[in-house]
Amino acid sequence: MSTLASTALATARGKPAKKDSAMAAPTPDARKKKPGMSMSFSFGRAVNVAGITLFTRQLATLVNAGMPIVRSLETLAKQEKNLRFKAVLDSLADSINSGGNFSDGLMQHPKLFDRLYVNMIKAGEAGGVLGTVLDRLAKFMEKAQKIKGKVKAAMTYPVIIGFVAVGIVTLLMVVVIPKFKEVFTSMLAGEKLPWLTQQVITISEFMQHRFLICLGIGIGAFILFRMFAATKFGTSCIHWMQIKAPAFGPLFLKAAIGRFTRTLGTLLASGVPILQAITITRDTSGNVHVAHALDVVHDRVKEGDNVAKPLEATKVFPSMVSSMIEVGEETGALPDMLSRIADTYDEEVDNAVGALTSIIEPIMIVCMAGAAGTIVIALFLPIIKIMEKMSKGGG
Repeated sequence: MSTLASTALATARGKPAKKDSAMAAPTPDARKKKPGMSMSFSFGRAVNVAGITLFTRQLATLVNAGMPIVRSLETLAKQEKNLRFKAVLDSLADSINSGGNFSDGLMQHPKLFDRLYVNMIKAGEAGGVLGTVLDRLAKFMEKAQKIKGKVKAAMTYPVIIGFVAVGIVTLLMVVVIPKFKEVFTSMLAGEKLPWLTQQVITISEFMQHRFLICLGIGIGAFILFRMFAATKFGTSCIHWMQIKAPAFGPLFLKAAIGRFTRTLGTLLASGVPILQAITITRDTSGNVHVAHALDVVHDRVKEGDNVAKPLEATKVFPSMVSSMIEVGEETGALPDMLSRIADTYDEEVDNAVGALTSIIEPIMIVCMAGAAGTIVIALFLPIIKIMEKMSKGGG
């Protein structure tokens, strides 16, 4: 990043700094090209959110250093190692050279640049503050990535521990239990095994001889869940559980509030009209219940109401959020207030992730110990019986 910034600064010193939205004058050859002409199918890795975030940060650095947007895109394209994204950057540069705006080129790639991204760039171009908007957009994406990563980390830990627990139990049931069963059969011929031991052996035999059935049940359950989640009702149920479930619910809700307030605040600070900003925030909320609440807010604001009152009426967000938004509206500093709310909830997400991890760890250990302990006790009971039998025989 420092090398890229140094190059941009050196270039800027050689030429007078242009306005943020400045564009290189299209050449006669360039005018003949159509927007997106260089975009063709190419092999390479898929472009992820982290790659778009890095691109935005680098572009903001170059534009703020005084480099025209076209030259900035061409510079980044030359350094890009991902062939797919390199083709996208070439397409964006060609679109501008052909007389279009940067936002027009971005609209040709909706899978990479969502409505939030495009509308913020469009507002930056209209206000002549493209560099400022790019910097604001880069900060927004970096913070969003950070929070998303922390929420994923909180979810990943119990999933990994769960897979380890299932693997250990499966190994015991498929490999260890059959060996002990042979010993019990030979040493306790004709005698009834303890109830717990018999149940464990029955489960072990089922897993051995009907492994494909078990696998099919697991795959079938996963497929049914995905089909259910793809329905409107299923999505609503899952999203409701995300924000209402014990332990994890508060974490998801805080992350959703942080995302909503930061998105809306960033859009408003960039000059996007309030109704359009609410619509974009709704589309990028990631939760249907939050989206429905923002639908209500949009309709009320369209009728002349403010944001705080209808937001509180939805009962989705805590009253503190609506109260702070109301203060921001009264003081005329709504974007700043939304950013403060987002910072507060991002910090709360950090604390919630730490607390949740500290709670999950002992719970998962107890569950693993309980499963393994049950199997050990089931094996130990017949061993006691065998020892008693041998003791009586010896006596």
